[in-house]
Parts: sequence; structure tokens; C-alpha cells
Amino acid sequence: MASGLNAQSVADEFAEHAAEEQTHADQIAGRITQLGGEPDFNPASLLTRSHSEYVEGHTLVEMIQEDLVAERIAIESYSEIIRFLGDNDPTSRRLMEEILRRKKSTRRT
Repeated sequence: MASGLNAQSVADEFAEHAAEEQTHADQIAGRITQLGGEPDFNPASLLTRSHSEYVEGHTLVEMIQEDLVAERIAIESYSEIIRFLGDNDPTSRRLMEEILRRKKSTRRT
């Protein structure tokens, strides 16, 4: 969707964001495995469990707006998970806090 003088930098930014999100998913999947669980990456069930609705932007501006909405929802979700974990699972809570810290610092740049 990106075109014009800044097309490559915009495409690079989306690619970097996607890589960061994949890293977060991998970290959480690793923690689930450590706890004896099995991460579920089935696309069909991911859609039903997602905290945000996937909305495909048709323009670059719409794509950026939808990305920001999804990022705000993710920040709220991580904050809620941290509160839920409390002192019951400090290792998982620290992982979520670190992901949340990175999300908040990335959002400011």
C-alpha cells in the first residue's frame, strides 16, 4: 500500500513491527511450554480468542490507524494480564511487564 518517496521506510516500519510482535508471541509460547502447556497457533482459534478485531485497511492511512487501535488494545490486554497474574506467577508477570514496557517505549518513537 505504501507508495511515493517514503514507501520503503513505511514498509520497513511495518516489517519491523511484525517482527517485534512475532518475538512477543514466541516468548509467550516459550513460557506456556515451560509451564507444561501447548501454545495454540491455529489461525481459526486465534481469531476467536483475539482481543482485537482484524480490520484490513484499504489505504496506508487506514492501515496505520488500525495498527494503532490494535496496539492500544494489546497494551490494555497486557496490563490486564499483569494484574491478573499478580504474585501468583512472578516469572510470567515479569515477561508480560517486559513486553508491555517495550510496546510502550516503541509507541513513543
